[in-house]
Amino acid sequence: MKALCWNGKNDVRVEDVPEPKILNPRDAIVKITTTAICGSDLHLYDGYIPTMEKGDILGHEPMGEVVEVGSEVTNLKPGDRVVVPFTISCGNCFFCQKELWSLCDNSNPKASIAEKLYGYSPAGLFGYSHMTGGYAGGQAEYLRVPFADVGPLKIPEELPDEKVLFLSDIFPTGYMAAENCSIEGGDTVAVWGCGPVGQFAIKSAWMLGAGRVIAIDEVPERLQMARDEGKAETLDFDDEDIFDKLKEMTGGRGPDRCIDAVGLEAHGATIDALYDRAKAALFMATDRPHALRQAIHACRKGGTVSVPGVYGGFLDKFPFGAAFNKGLTLKMGQTHMRRYMQPLLDRIQRGEIDPSFVITHRMTLADAPAGYETFKHKKDNCIKIVLKP
Repeated sequence: MKALCWNGKNDVRVEDVPEPKILNPRDAIVKITTTAICGSDLHLYDGYIPTMEKGDILGHEPMGEVVEVGSEVTNLKPGDRVVVPFTISCGNCFFCQKELWSLCDNSNPKASIAEKLYGYSPAGLFGYSHMTGGYAGGQAEYLRVPFADVGPLKIPEELPDEKVLFLSDIFPTGYMAAENCSIEGGDTVAVWGCGPVGQFAIKSAWMLGAGRVIAIDEVPERLQMARDEGKAETLDFDDEDIFDKLKEMTGGRGPDRCIDAVGLEAHGATIDALYDRAKAALFMATDRPHALRQAIHACRKGGTVSVPGVYGGFLDKFPFGAAFNKGLTLKMGQTHMRRYMQPLLDRIQRGEIDPSFVITHRMTLADAPAGYETFKHKKDNCIKIVLKP
């Protein structure tokens, strides 16, 4: 089969690889009908996530048709359409029983690698390094899905792929980011980063009762989408001092809730952002937390900072004193996918949201290497790329 394989920093290629097979009675094989390139895939592409190996298959936003199931998978059958969540969860461990699905104790066969860096291992993830299991990803013609009796969500035939594809990651991720804010009616929510996750965080903040949403980015088309689709006020961090402007817009108090939807490759023109970039270029730092510092600095006293943006290692110049002295609550983590997929599917079916609004580009799998370059460099007003294997 054809699959998109990682071959090194800024080097991904469509290659012929063996088709996946059932390895465990709880496995399923899914023929991929639609998948996507995610912002966090760029962290792999740019070489910031360790333990990638040449030939690793990328992708963690897949959906498709079940073609084979293991003997213990009774909830799915060949022909079912499913969305596959990016996290892999066993359904039986302490954390799965508490619906902390992204913290599953049993789905990462290479947990010892993550334990060296993080103390404990998170769940296994599709297509996201050997630190999270070394699983083949979904930017391919077929995908082996472990614990298929737990993860995949069946999709009604009447819903097209593009309406439901983002239940695999970015819609639940944006929603959990807003939920983690503990929004109270009328709150002002500031969202750093207007990429796909940021766009869904904006939409979700309104769903959860925000009175005002302020979106922060530098890319004109992203800011335009935040205004047009997200009904947000927008700030361009290239043109304005974000702290001073947010303080002015909130009567001197600051936003009640702040969401960092940027993560470890934050951009900026301030001294700390340039410092981050220099240290990362010299391999003296793993992450560039400029947006997170800004969110913590700007959030009002007693407020909440939610972090759906991916971080991989150790953060430099982290303003913990500000977080402590302002009494902030920080909430973060990979998305507990199975907690959100069905409720958000229900919202799609009720017509409350059509997640396909973020799609700007559609490509074949063969076009994926060019797609990564387009997405990384934001060419052609690119916000979200969907791939059709």
